[in-house]
Amino acid sequence: MSGITNQMTILQKRREQHNKHEKDVRTEYDRDEARVIHSPAFRRLQSKTQVLGLGESDFYRTRLTHSMEVAQIGRGIVQFLSADSNSKYQQYLPCASLISAICLAHDIGHPPFGHGGEVALNYCMREYGGFEGNGQTLRILGKLDKYTVGYGINPTRRMLLGVLKYPASYEKCVNTQFYEQNEICPQEPYWLFKAEFNKPPKCYHKTDQDIVDFIFDGFEDKDVKIFTEIEQTKSHAKSLYKSLDCSIMNLADNISYSLHDLEDALSLGMISKQDWDAHFQEHTHLFDDFISKVKQIHEEDNFSYEQLVQGLFGESSRRKRSIGALVNYMITNTEIYDVGNGCEHFLLTLNVKLSDEAEQLRDKIFSLVKIKVINDVNVQQLEFKGQKVIVELFQAISKDPERFLPETTKKRWKAAIEAEQTESAGKRVICDYISGMTDDYATRLYEKIYTPTKGSIFERL
Repeated sequence: MSGITNQMTILQKRREQHNKHEKDVRTEYDRDEARVIHSPAFRRLQSKTQVLGLGESDFYRTRLTHSMEVAQIGRGIVQFLSADSNSKYQQYLPCASLISAICLAHDIGHPPFGHGGEVALNYCMREYGGFEGNGQTLRILGKLDKYTVGYGINPTRRMLLGVLKYPASYEKCVNTQFYEQNEICPQEPYWLFKAEFNKPPKCYHKTDQDIVDFIFDGFEDKDVKIFTEIEQTKSHAKSLYKSLDCSIMNLADNISYSLHDLEDALSLGMISKQDWDAHFQEHTHLFDDFISKVKQIHEEDNFSYEQLVQGLFGESSRRKRSIGALVNYMITNTEIYDVGNGCEHFLLTLNVKLSDEAEQLRDKIFSLVKIKVINDVNVQQLEFKGQKVIVELFQAISKDPERFLPETTKKRWKAAIEAEQTESAGKRVICDYISGMTDDYATRLYEKIYTPTKGSIFERL
């Protein structure tokens, strides 16, 4: 067996080995993809906020539709790079079903109410191992999902590496002094805090170290040591590297939330043509490469920046074609390269990125989305409201878990306490329960507990 074939076989291993169903002709990565699609955690993404709050419109993205679009872009990147027969890296690219599985699963761990929910849960878990959405994705896929007992959907090693976005533990990255900048007056309620100073480090949860150990069991110690290095920042420390598959997923995610969130904002009138013109007034040159390639590929000699803008702010069909052209430009301006970190294994040293021109354009577009949408006062108010809901739910349940937890979760909570004999173990189960809620479930549970005129013993959440 050749070296590369042996590596590929090791990457298809699962933590718990199961025999295939009779006449099952699927590859291991086909099975990964199917298990994600049929996972309850994946289905719940349909009722979790992407950026704009649920229930305000039936048009814009949820976490589910966003994840599906990320998977489509991820497959497009792999297909584009695979078409280059002269590339010496072509053989290392993931197959379509693998990158689809990784992209579909990338947001599975994110809690209700967007990043407000993530900050709120981290605030509650600061003394108990923290909470980070990407770390929770790894936890759900490798441990919590009900497909198996204790192994989640039991993904392949390569899929787990692909969703391990930050290969460093909370304890390794956390900077408690960063949290301490958030001084809370004794007179203020527990849930009133600045989100800025309670963002989690980008990490995995130490309680899932066994999953991470399994991932790296297929690699040389020297490579693992390099790949898991961290660097200090002004807030928390952060990991330095991503695997090849993870870099594709991350890039697809960046493209999607830059361009598709832009489409939502344009459709809802959150970004006006005046906003656009002011933002790009001195930066229209960033579109030069895009315009040039549209002319070249589609033989549209008259295509111009002005026509693109007219399309974006025109009727919906023109806007859709303009967004599609920008997405296609991003996909077809990706490249695979060696990051030069000294790792020998191809998955740990190869990454995919946008060309400099495409990345500068994407970043400038995203900065407009961030200013006009993500930082919009109305969006932030809704995010804060969700933050408060999460914190107060965590408070109530933590104070009396046997009173508030549903039976199945209560059994997990008791088992965790008995097994580890630590307060952190019980808090982690409560955190799992809340993070798995949809926006609607969390809201209705909050009302049932805290609102006197809401709730009934006959009401099923």
